[in-house]
Amino acid sequence: MEKKRVTVPLVCHGHSRPVVDLHYSPVTPDGFFLISASKDANPMLRNGETGDWVGTFQGHKGAVWSCCLDTNALIAATASADFSAKVWDAITGDMKHSFDHKHIVRSCAFSKDTRLLLTGGMEKLLRIYDMNRPDAPPREVDKSPGSVRTVAWLHSDQTILSSCSDIGGVRLWDLRSGQIVRTLETKSSVTSAEVSRDGRYITTCDGTSVKFWDANHFGLVKSHEMNCIVESASLDPKYGNTFVAGGEDLWVRVFDFHTGDEIACNKGHHGPVHCVRFSPGGESYASGSEDGTIRIWQTSPLTTDDNDAAANTEPSPAIEVKPTEEQVLQKNVFVEGSATEETPHVQVKKC
Repeated sequence: MEKKRVTVPLVCHGHSRPVVDLHYSPVTPDGFFLISASKDANPMLRNGETGDWVGTFQGHKGAVWSCCLDTNALIAATASADFSAKVWDAITGDMKHSFDHKHIVRSCAFSKDTRLLLTGGMEKLLRIYDMNRPDAPPREVDKSPGSVRTVAWLHSDQTILSSCSDIGGVRLWDLRSGQIVRTLETKSSVTSAEVSRDGRYITTCDGTSVKFWDANHFGLVKSHEMNCIVESASLDPKYGNTFVAGGEDLWVRVFDFHTGDEIACNKGHHGPVHCVRFSPGGESYASGSEDGTIRIWQTSPLTTDDNDAAANTEPSPAIEVKPTEEQVLQKNVFVEGSATEETPHVQVKKC
C-alpha cells in the first residue's frame, strides 16, 4: 500500500507574537544556527539542528520584520518597524550598530563577505552600509517603484535583488551603476524571494504561485500553482529535487520540484505560515507562523498508511523546545545593550 509521510516537528516556543522571518546560517565549525524575526520586537537565536534557544536580542521598539546571520554566524542583523536596522554581536548579544531610517525597514541582508549590509523598506530605496566604516553615510540606491519587501545579493555581491510590497515583479539592480537591469515579471506582489545555496535559482512566491528562475540568465525555469495563497517557499539545498511552501491554509507542504506534485503535508500550526526555510544541509526545514511558534521538520520522517493519514485531521504530536524558567532567570541570557559574564551562545560555540 502506498505510504504517506508524517512528520513530528520540534516546536520552538518563546515568541509572543507572529514569526515573520527565518534565516539559517551556513554550517560553521560549531554547527549551524537559526535566527527568527517576530512582531514581538525580540529576535531570537537558536541552535539550527536542535531548536534549542540560545538567546534573545533586546533593543528594538517595534515589530522586527527581517533578520539574517553572517557566514560565520558571528554577527546578526535585524530590520524593524521602529525605523531602524540593527547589527548585533551573535556571541555576546551586544548591539554593535543601530542605523536610523526615515520609515519602516522591512528587509536586510549581509553580503557574502559580510562587508556590506543591505536594507530596504517603506522609503522606496535601498541602503548599503559598509561594515568596515559603520559611521560613514550609507550608499543609497533610489528609484524603486514601490516600498521594498525583500532584498538579497546575487553574483558575488555585484547584483541586488528586491521585490516590492505593492506591485508585482522582482527587480535586479547592478551594484556598480545603481540601475535596474532586469525585472522578473509576476502577476502579484512577491512576498518571498530566496537565492538557492548553489546560486543557480531564485525562488519566489506571488499569490498562489511558486516560481523558480535561472539566477544567471533570469529565465523562468518552473512555475507551480498552489491551492492557496503562498507566503514563502524554499528549495532543498542538497539535491534541489523538492521544495517546501507555506501560506494561508496553516499547513507546511513539500512538493516535487520537477512536477509540482505534493509529497507531504505537515499539520500543526494554528495560524497562517509566514516563512519557511531549509537548513543549510537540507536535513530539515523550519516554518514560522502567525501562532508565534517555529516548527522544525525533518526531511526523513516516519510513514503511515494513506488511510490513517487522511483520517488524521488533528495536528501532529510535537516535541516542544522552549526556554526553561532557569534559562529565563539566569544571568547568562542576552540583555539589552550589554554582555553578561557568560552567554548561551558562547556555551554552544565553545568546546
